[in-house]
Amino acid sequence: MSAEKIINWIMSDLNLQRNGVKNTVMLIGEGNTVPFISRYRKEMTGNLNEINIRDIADKLQYYIELETRKATIVESIKEQKKLTEELKTKIEECKEKTKLEDIYLPYKPKRQTKATIAKAAGLEPLAIEIMEQKRSMKENRKVAFEKYLNIEKGIDTIEKVISGAIDIVAEQISDNAEIRGLLRNFILSNGNIRSKAVKAAENLKTKYDIYYNYSESLKTVPGHRLLAIRRGAKEGVLTWKIITQDDQAVELILSRVSINNRSLFYPELFNAVKTAYERHLYPSLQVDIFLAKMDIADSEAINVFAQNAKNLLLSAPAGHKVIMGIDPGFRTGCKVAVINENGIFKEYQAIFPHQPVMNIKEAEEVLVDLIGEYYVELIAIGNGTASKETIAFVNKVLKNNNLTTKVVTVSEAGASVYSASPLASQEFPNLDVTVRGAISIARRLQDPLSELVKIEPKSIGVGQYQHDVNQTQLKKQLDATVESAVNFVGANLNSASCELLSYISGIGKTAAKSIVDYRVKNGSFKDKKELLNVPLLGDKTFVQCAGFLRIPEGTNPLDNSAVHPESYSIVEQMAKDLSVNVSGLIGNENLVKQIEPIKYTTEQFGILTLSDILQELKKPGVDPRKDFTTAEFSTEINSLEDLKEDMVLNGTVTNVTNFGAFIDIGVHQDGLVHISKLSSKFVANPHEVVSVGDTLKVKVLKIDDELKRISLEIVGK
Repeated sequence: MSAEKIINWIMSDLNLQRNGVKNTVMLIGEGNTVPFISRYRKEMTGNLNEINIRDIADKLQYYIELETRKATIVESIKEQKKLTEELKTKIEECKEKTKLEDIYLPYKPKRQTKATIAKAAGLEPLAIEIMEQKRSMKENRKVAFEKYLNIEKGIDTIEKVISGAIDIVAEQISDNAEIRGLLRNFILSNGNIRSKAVKAAENLKTKYDIYYNYSESLKTVPGHRLLAIRRGAKEGVLTWKIITQDDQAVELILSRVSINNRSLFYPELFNAVKTAYERHLYPSLQVDIFLAKMDIADSEAINVFAQNAKNLLLSAPAGHKVIMGIDPGFRTGCKVAVINENGIFKEYQAIFPHQPVMNIKEAEEVLVDLIGEYYVELIAIGNGTASKETIAFVNKVLKNNNLTTKVVTVSEAGASVYSASPLASQEFPNLDVTVRGAISIARRLQDPLSELVKIEPKSIGVGQYQHDVNQTQLKKQLDATVESAVNFVGANLNSASCELLSYISGIGKTAAKSIVDYRVKNGSFKDKKELLNVPLLGDKTFVQCAGFLRIPEGTNPLDNSAVHPESYSIVEQMAKDLSVNVSGLIGNENLVKQIEPIKYTTEQFGILTLSDILQELKKPGVDPRKDFTTAEFSTEINSLEDLKEDMVLNGTVTNVTNFGAFIDIGVHQDGLVHISKLSSKFVANPHEVVSVGDTLKVKVLKIDDELKRISLEIVGK
């Protein structure tokens, strides 16, 4: 298979221009990363965005795997001495893994089946006659079958002769790629997914009760419903089945075999078709189709998870502020940690403002003393157990002492994973896991991206069914999401953690550790070129990563921008032409506006790159994340029991799915805004209306105390 054919397939699949696809495939093949290609090779790709480039990379991997599989299949058929030019061409032209396996099925080595036993008993010639349908119905049927009796092989009656031959024909029909393809499409177009409660669950109220007697067309069923059915089946609450028009399915198969109702073997072929459908095709295609639909549902769920994760990773940072982090608790108390404006841990105290161990006076004194000693500007309180009670207590302390420090609720999702990790142990070897948790909560408010990269992406807690979907695909996409977010923001070369650096384009974990070790040994980097002195970081890695790293107070002012070092000479020429130095040009919008980019284009860098450079020169090193805002929860509403229908409350979006958004309203149980209640206008995709981290007002529509469900609608959209 030529590379050109794969490029043509990718172009067709993604509806993209040839040069862009061809050059992107070449750049990927050379080891360039997606962030680097999308940001610094726009002329080569034709300005393809990061999504386009990742799609090309995924398609390229798919077709490479397909070609590898084809080679294995061709070799297998060749060893069987059954490979014809026509079959080889059919295999080579196939561009779908499912269809390829259908083509291979008749040649795939099989375990012993009824058909293989019948063949061993000498019934294959009769099966061929049945398929050919050439013998006249005027002939003697008994005579036609008697010659295939084989007592030694257990074929001692005519009924066994007929049954064995039908087994062979049925298997042959079920192995036919064309028939499988037609029937698969028929079931997909006309079938329904049906789920029912298992007998033991029929009278129980569970979160799956809407699926107890549920049916929907395979064409229209949303992925999240399939995921719910699969989970319900795994938990032993539901069973599922694909229902289709069996008679029409059999008719479809009959239309593809040469059946002749005037043939001697017409009844046998008709029975073989029914056997093929009932025993082979329907059972196997039902599973294949369900798995294929689940693959799509998995992809949708993973995409939603990735989008939520990206929004959370790119949440507005509170920035360089002194922050107090509180990990709330009842019995074990609240763990309080203070970090300085650079995220460095300063002090820890435990307070006990709640029952059963309550010391309100001492707790208040500790908070007031820490706030005064370190000039704490923000207090980050985790949203877990005792969160609402702790927020109420802290707000009371602030009010009693006329303190203006602002309180912010922070998601604890994944904080315990980080606290108990080897990384946290290495960072804070002498601190308890609960203290590490309080530090992490504070750092999440200061810079969500820098802190969240320390935990496994799927532990961030913004997905639905994340434990049910394809884990390999989930990890791949979430890793790509983190990579995308980190490179979108960039990283300070002199302060970024090893974990953050490892996601920068081209670096990886080994080189990231090498950078940090070099920094510890030699002090802060003064110039990006110093990276070339770091062990394990060569010229190629430098090219990939340099544009995404920042040195705020380096010797070269361009090192604190997204301008790539390979373009520094262009900027230097621009400054020279304007009779200023580079420092005088950076950040001077009036001067930048005077530059005519066309004058500085080269064979490698065209208008697209020059436009990016000019944009960066206007506002170098600006954090692209949105401004920091928070939602304040009602102090009167602390639990599900406090809620009443029609209440209007503040909320924070914690999760967005294809069917709506989950909102934290401060009662330890997120409410759901169904997609139909997100806006007064029609909403096709919830992500177009809300994102994780958004603050908004919601109205309570319904409360289900038994299942702890809260139905909400957004106010004002």
